[in-house]
Amino acid sequence: MFNLDGRVAVVTGGAGLIGYALAQGLATFGAHTFIADINEDTAGKCAAQLTAKGLRCSAIAMDILDVASISTGIANILTKAGALDVWVNSAYAKSKDWGLAFEKVSIESWRTAVDNQMTSYCFCCREAAEVMRSRKGGSIINLGSTYGIVGPDFSIYEGTALTMPAAYAAIKGGIINFTRYLASYYAKDGIRVNCISPGGVENNQDTPFVEKYVRKTPLGRMAQPGDIAGAAVFLASDASAYVTGHNLVVDGGWTAI
Repeated sequence: MFNLDGRVAVVTGGAGLIGYALAQGLATFGAHTFIADINEDTAGKCAAQLTAKGLRCSAIAMDILDVASISTGIANILTKAGALDVWVNSAYAKSKDWGLAFEKVSIESWRTAVDNQMTSYCFCCREAAEVMRSRKGGSIINLGSTYGIVGPDFSIYEGTALTMPAAYAAIKGGIINFTRYLASYYAKDGIRVNCISPGGVENNQDTPFVEKYVRKTPLGRMAQPGDIAGAAVFLASDASAYVTGHNLVVDGGWTAI
């Protein structure tokens, strides 16, 4: 049921911390996986690393803020691989004023953040779905967040340089519900649309933050990137053939308490 042999998958942000793990997971289960990035050289290096492991992986240039670039990228993928079966939206670019207190965020900054993240996801979904529609099937996976479901516990950030920006919560909450909309909209075309909401992923954060986060997590640790990959393989494969419009939370129990 988890076999992805013969399928073509795209991971935007596939050169990132989580995106790379997702690309590796999909490729490990047989998909020809394309790492999509605005910097094709960076994507190429990541693809080469996975290819060296015996996996089928390619790089594709794509600017997710440019609908024409998305369309061109998809056209190039169809030329190279002949199909598009799985699309994963994993890209997330932080703004220069990431972490600024909510009351200090300018309207321009807010609009840029929403446009860069939520709008790009929406149009990536649309372009991918329209190709899948012609093939009568496919799986689209969006990356949400636990902070698109619950409010932040700001106490875990005390004494560190870290915080959780307001725009992030708004964007991720919007992506989760937009996923439900698309699931309903494209169901008649055989396209499944789901979301994965990771909890905190370990990435050399300040030790006080990690210690507080771990204490609040029932499984007693932060996530590793590979913890998210299994969820993507499940949602991409026939193992989830009757799953659409779902937000799969992968957080070690953080939101359970």
